[in-house]
Formats: sequence, C-alpha cells, structure tokens
Amino acid sequence: MGSLFRSEDMALYQIYLQAESAYSCVSELGELGIVQFKDLNCDVNAFQRKFVNEIRRCEEMERQLRYFERELKKENVEIYDNGANPEAPAPRDMVDLEAMYERLEGELSELNNSIGALRKNQCELQELRHVLQHTDEFLAESALLNDTSETSSSQATTDIELRGPATGVGGDLETSLGGRFHLGYIAGVIDRSRIGAFTRLLWFACHGNVYIRHAEITETLIDPHTNEEVNKLVFMVFFQGDQLKQRVKKICDGFKATLYPCPGTGDERREMAIGVLTRSQDLETVLSKSTEQQHRVLRTIAQNLYVWNIKVLKIKAIYHTLNMLHAEGQNYVAECWIPVSEHSTVQMVLNRSSEESGGSLPSIIHAIPCADLPTYHRTNKFTLAFQTVIDAYGVASYKEVNPAPFSIITFPFLFSVMFGDSGHGVIMLIFALWMVLRERQIREAAMKNEMFSIIYGGRYLILLMAGFSIYSGLLYNDCFSKSFNIFGSKWNSSCEHGQAPYMLDPNDTCVYAGSPYPFGVDPVWQLSMNKISFTNSFKKKISVVFGVAQMTLGVLLGIFNHTYFRQPLDLLCNFLPMILFLMSIFGYMIALIFTKWVMFSAQDPNCAPNILIGFINMFLFKYDDSDKNICSNRTWFPGQMPLQFGLVAVAGVSAIWMLLSKPLILNFQNKRRSRAVYVDIGDLDGESTTDDQTQILGENGDVQSPVSTGHHAEGFDFGEVFIHQAIHTIEFCLGCVSHTASYLRLWALSLAHAQLSEVLWNMVLHSAFSMDGWMGAAMLFVVFTPFACLTIAILLLMEGLSAFLHTLRLHWVEFNSKFYGGDGIPFVPFNFKDILASADD
Repeated sequence: MGSLFRSEDMALYQIYLQAESAYSCVSELGELGIVQFKDLNCDVNAFQRKFVNEIRRCEEMERQLRYFERELKKENVEIYDNGANPEAPAPRDMVDLEAMYERLEGELSELNNSIGALRKNQCELQELRHVLQHTDEFLAESALLNDTSETSSSQATTDIELRGPATGVGGDLETSLGGRFHLGYIAGVIDRSRIGAFTRLLWFACHGNVYIRHAEITETLIDPHTNEEVNKLVFMVFFQGDQLKQRVKKICDGFKATLYPCPGTGDERREMAIGVLTRSQDLETVLSKSTEQQHRVLRTIAQNLYVWNIKVLKIKAIYHTLNMLHAEGQNYVAECWIPVSEHSTVQMVLNRSSEESGGSLPSIIHAIPCADLPTYHRTNKFTLAFQTVIDAYGVASYKEVNPAPFSIITFPFLFSVMFGDSGHGVIMLIFALWMVLRERQIREAAMKNEMFSIIYGGRYLILLMAGFSIYSGLLYNDCFSKSFNIFGSKWNSSCEHGQAPYMLDPNDTCVYAGSPYPFGVDPVWQLSMNKISFTNSFKKKISVVFGVAQMTLGVLLGIFNHTYFRQPLDLLCNFLPMILFLMSIFGYMIALIFTKWVMFSAQDPNCAPNILIGFINMFLFKYDDSDKNICSNRTWFPGQMPLQFGLVAVAGVSAIWMLLSKPLILNFQNKRRSRAVYVDIGDLDGESTTDDQTQILGENGDVQSPVSTGHHAEGFDFGEVFIHQAIHTIEFCLGCVSHTASYLRLWALSLAHAQLSEVLWNMVLHSAFSMDGWMGAAMLFVVFTPFACLTIAILLLMEGLSAFLHTLRLHWVEFNSKFYGGDGIPFVPFNFKDILASADD
C-alpha cells in the first residue's frame, strides 16, 4: 500500500559530522526538508548551549531588520519581493552581514535624528510666523476694549504705547485711561482641542483679570514627532502684574502650549517676520536634501530586505539545530528520523556538503533501533486538506491505517447529503474553481489573511463538496427549493373522475405511468401536500443506510491494523464480535429497509409495516400474525421469527464474547508462562549455569519471567485488563446505537436546508414572480439583491459551515472510533520552507 494508506517507513539514524562541515550539512538538510533532528541536549539549559552567542547575534540582526521594516512602513516605501530563496550564508559571511546592518542602522538613525530636528525647527518657524501675523490684530482689539466711552476707537489704537524691546516671551504695553498703568501679554500656540479648557482655567485661576484672544491657523501643520497633521491656534493672553504673568506661564506649560517671543513695536515684528521667512527657506532646502538621502538609503534596504530576512532566519535555524547535536571532540553526533526511502538521498547530500566545505572525511550515517517512530504521510496540494482534517483529530500511530484516503470521498459525500441543492452547489463550485484555477495569483493574498488562508488551504475539499452537492441536489431534484421536470413526470393529476382527487391512485393507469422517474425524485412531489412526509421518510432511511455502511467500513478497516501489528487476539476477541454485533442488529435493519422498498410498492393496497416498531418488537419477541390491523406485529416473510431470534442471540453472545474472551485468554496465558518459569527454576542444577539459565536469572541471580519483556514488561493485572475491556465493550455496544442515531443529522440538516431555501424563495423572490408586466421585472430587479445576499449569508455560509462541522463530527467520532487510535507522533522535519512560512505568519 502507498504511504497515504499507511505512513512511510521511518528509521532513527545516527550521523557523525565533522566540525568544519556540520554547518554546511545541516544547511543542506534544511533545504531538503526530510530530516527531523532529535534533541540530544534536552537536559542542558538553552543559555548554556554551544552556539548561544551565534543565536544572540542572529537575534540582534533580526532586531535591526525589524527596525528597517518599521522605517520603510513609516515612509511608505514598498518592500521588493522577488521570490528569491537564497542559500544560508556561510559562517564567515555572517560578520559581513552584521557590519552592513550596523552601518545602515547608524546611517539611517543619524538621518532620522537630523530630519526630526529639522522638521521640529520648521514647525516652530511656521508657528512663530503665524504668531507674528496675528499679534497686531490682538493688540488692536485689546486697545479697543480698554478704551472709555469718551475716547473714540481711532484714538484708542494710537493711545497704545509699547515700551521697549521684548525679551523672552510676550511683552509690555501701557494704556492711557485717565491715568497710566502697565499691561503685559504672552503669545503662543496651542492645540485646538485644548483651547476650551485652557481659557476656562485661565479665567478661574486669574479671577477674571486676564484678557484672552485666539485665532485659528489655517495652514496645515505636521507634528514632527508623529508625522501627523495637527490643528493649532494662536493665542495671546493680556494681564497686569508679574504674579499673574507667572501664573499664566505655568498654566501654558500644563497645557503643553508653545510660547514664542513677540517684539514690542511693529517694525521689530516685521523685521523678525522677514528673518523667519529666510530661515524657513534655508531650512526647507536642507530638509529636502536630507529626505532625498534618507529615501536613497531606504530604497537600497527595500530592495534587499526580503533576502536579508531569509538569510538571517536560515542562519538562526541552523544554529538552533546545531545546539541539538552532541559534541564529541571535533565531531558532532546527530540523531534524526528519516524516511527509509530517502536514506540514499540524505547520504548523497551529506557527502556533497562535506566535500564542498573541505571536510577531510565524509559524514557517516547508520540506522539505530528505536521503539517510538513518528508518523509521516506524503501529501500533495489535493490530499493535504483531507490529511489535515484527520490530523486535527489525532495523528495516526506509526503504520496505523490512515482514514484520509477514505475521507476524500466520504467527507464531501456526507456533506452533500445535508447540503443537497444543485443551485447552491453551483455557486460553491464557481468559488472553488476560482481558487483552484488562480491559486498562484491568490496565494500571497491568502497568506496575509488567517481566515482566508484556511479556506484557501481547503480549496480542493470545497471543490469536491460542491460537486457532490450538485449531484445530491439533482437526486433530490432540488434547485433553490424548486424542481426540474427534465424527463417528464410519471404522475398525471389532470385525469378527472367526477371531481378533483385529493390523493392520486397509483393503480390508475391514467394517473401513474407505472415506472419511476428516470433520475432522482419525481418533480410532482414539489406540488404535493405531503411532500415533507415523503422526503422525511426517504431521507431518514438513507441516512441510517449511509451511517451503518460507514461504521461497517470502519470496523472492517480494523482487520488491517490487527493483521499488520500481528494481534490475533484482538482480531478474534474484538473484531469478530464487533462485526457480528453490528451486522446482527443494524445490518439487519438495513436489510429490512431494502426489503420494505422491494416488497411493498405503491400499487400494494396492504399497509406497509413500520420498521422502527417492528425493530422494537424484535427485541421484545412480540409477534402476532392474527392481528391484521397492526402491520408492525406481522411477519414479512417466512422464517422471519426464527431469523430474528437468532440475530438477537448472536448480538447477545457477541457482547459477552467481547467482554470476557480477551481478559480470560490473557489471564490463562499469563498463568501458563508463570508455571513454565517455576518449572525451569526447579530443574536448574545449583552447580552449573546454562545459557537458558542466563535468560531466566539476572546478573544478581534475580528471577526474570519471559513475560517481563515487551508488552508484559509491567506485569499482568487481570482486574485492570477486565475493566479496560468492559469499558471498550460498553462503549462499542452503546456507541452503535448512539452513532446510528447520530447519522440522522444527515436527514435533519437536509430538511433544515430545504425548508430555509423554500422560505427564502417564498418570502423574497416569489413576490416578484407573482407580478405581471414591467412591474414584475422592476420588482425582480429590486428583490434579487437581498435574495442573493441572504442566500450567500444564510444558506451558503451559515448552513454550509453547519453541514461541514456535522460532517467533521461524523468522521471524527462515528467513523474513526471504530478502528483509529490517533495516538501517534507527528513527523516534523527540519525544513526551511516551513520555518519561513511560520515567520511570515
């Protein structure tokens, strides 16, 4: 059998590597991706391993690369991805990489600091320019408000006399109001969102003895720290006295307002404004050149960052792997699991790497015994999704039968039984074909979105589910809750015999053609009043048929496990009673379903017996052919009573057989081995010791039973074995009943899907088809969009996900529990491809 049915043959190998070629060999094995290394230093702390310094250097380079990536995103420079896969650099090249990253980091950091300082100065000059522009307006307004009624507005402006040049921030002025007094002011810039609280606090803190004016800056300002646009206001606060001045300054500091010096005379302010403009132009030139230099450095980094990341990740992974090897002098010893079929490939890669790295001797590889081997199934892009579904339940034990190849058919088929609608299947098929045909183009987009990456990984599973859904929808003759009359219905409701009939008589040749619809369900059931009763009865029965068939397949697959692992006792004491129990009860029920379909046709006026009641009567041994009115109590065929008596007896004997046989046989074998040991000890000659004695007596003369090795290494406990077998028996017998009932979810989900589809059609789209003329066309145009959205959201996404989860349950529990342990160890090879993919995630 291929590796999909059973896992690949694996072996534990020991590899001797020379120190000068170890790095190169591990690098080549990482590119090959079929070797899983075993940690031989698991008892050594991670910080005490040999290559911890090299790993720290790699982490420092990763930090520098992350810094480069942040700067590229900040400046909106796109990282160039050429899809290259460079080899891991040699250890001597690691020094060059470190020097280059350090040089680029220093250069970029210096440019960022310089540009940050220039932008800060530029922002300050812009703010100062706006402060100077609004100062005259504020001073004029303050003079107007302080003038008395005897002084006109024109005189008030001229009465303001600014005294001396301003030093620091703000300035002083004197106002003539029948007397002369000293008035000071402070000017600055504040964030617009803080101006309300700022003015209120000034008013209350200064007891209303300040006069505040502010104006909005219309020019866009850029915050030099965040590079984001900010909205600010120019403000000016007028006060009297040094005490208020200090109080105002503290409040400005608390609100992070920026204060600027403002000269006392108009000429000085105009002269300062000209100087600010000149400095802004010079600063803009320097800033432009610095930004160009920064972008040149960033473009150089962007062209190489993708490759640099790959190189550093590979170097770090190699040193992590080298830390798992055992050092013996100038050599390293590695233990690793390798598929047996790849042994020659690994040997060839090791020899080539040793030669290229200048090793004096080739690497030595040889197999060593190992009890616990990992499980490895080769997959491709088609089978990967199915194998992933099975592995999510549990990884198969080494060489255990793999359910994945059977799930390739059973999973999408059981899904389609619940999702059976050919119209919805076509929509799903279009989506799946889009992902399959354009998988290369959308792979990168899928990797960036976790949810879509899951859907993209199961594209072939969705493709099969869509195909089977179309097939099941054609069998149900269901397309958006409507039926197709392709071959012509075999029923005719137009035959009139006095009045319109409420029930069509299948014996009337005018009503029924005498032969079934060629494919699927007859479309006449779409118009019948008892459509749900008919479809429910049909779908319940096929759900049970499919369920028992899948469970029987699971029990039969157990034969391959028992024979491969040479477990004749499990074959005799588990498989045989399990298959007999299942077939004697549920296999017989399936036979009754097909018998009823064959024996009781629509033309037969006699009542068809109820299988469920008859099945219950089978275990109650209740039969009464004299009561012709109760169909379920009647026998269907000659010999039915003794047959059912025999099947119930077989089921009972099978349960007892499964419960007692294995513990009793193991107990008998243990006692026989124990007696054999005692007889051998009694026959020993005290003066001589033979080869047989050495197998029984230990080095210290202790008795060693032959059953103390292998499976019986821990001794035999009859009570433990019996309890374990009792749990297994009860679980299987009750599980057969519950699991068979669990398959009725196929009918329940199918009924729900069909009813939801019918409700959606009648409540949304039917209103448009019920109108005539252009009104119907207009209404159809209006309601089609909500109909399509609800169909995709409810019937495709919600119902599809529900059917998928129920199918998952049927495979994990009802099917796998019959033969699958799922207690294996996954094969996780050292593979650069997987390491890079996980790093991207």
